[in-house]
Amino acid sequence: MNYRDFLQRVIYVIINPIIQVMVKVGITPNMVTTIGFVGNLAATSLFVVAALMVRSGDMAQAMEMVGWGGATILFAGLFDMMDGRLARVSGKSSVFGALWDSTLDRYSEMVSLFGVSVVFLYCDWFWMGIATYAAILGSVMVSYVRARAEGLGIECKVGLLQRPERVVITALAAIASGATGNLWWLAGGMLVIAVLANLTACWRIAHCHKVLNAGKKQ
Repeated sequence: MNYRDFLQRVIYVIINPIIQVMVKVGITPNMVTTIGFVGNLAATSLFVVAALMVRSGDMAQAMEMVGWGGATILFAGLFDMMDGRLARVSGKSSVFGALWDSTLDRYSEMVSLFGVSVVFLYCDWFWMGIATYAAILGSVMVSYVRARAEGLGIECKVGLLQRPERVVITALAAIASGATGNLWWLAGGMLVIAVLANLTACWRIAHCHKVLNAGKKQ
């Protein structure tokens, strides 16, 4: 059992009582997915507010908002884990639900990282704004390559940085910046995602190339 499977089992033990309550009150997986997206929109709003506070000269308050943005991302991430579990437990899995989940996951990640890039740009940290954009590109491409590969019948889960890891890194880096008043924590998180997400996308492309070539030789 790898570490992701172990963590997933631990998380399921924690959230299963909540899932049972959701089933009883009639909350659907699509509702949970949407709530998670709204949470990420709220996190983005906090980052934008932080950027405006930087421009007004209130750096301490801005860093506090960055921290709250990270905490909001972490909270919204719980809903990302609960929607799939709820779908399986309630028997309400659907093709559209899978599409809705994947679509809002991409939107959630892009809007939250957009908020982070705004913070860097308002702090006159131009190159970190560019690095955050690279993190957005890598994050999208990791998911795209997997989806395209699965459309070709190739299982493609290789790589170092899937979405749960990216969410945790973004959230914890923002929280650390808010707690310390030091934006370098968030910068470090974005650099890690920018490098490892794009590396993961390239890794997946190489994996697909290998699998397709092996198929031709058979």
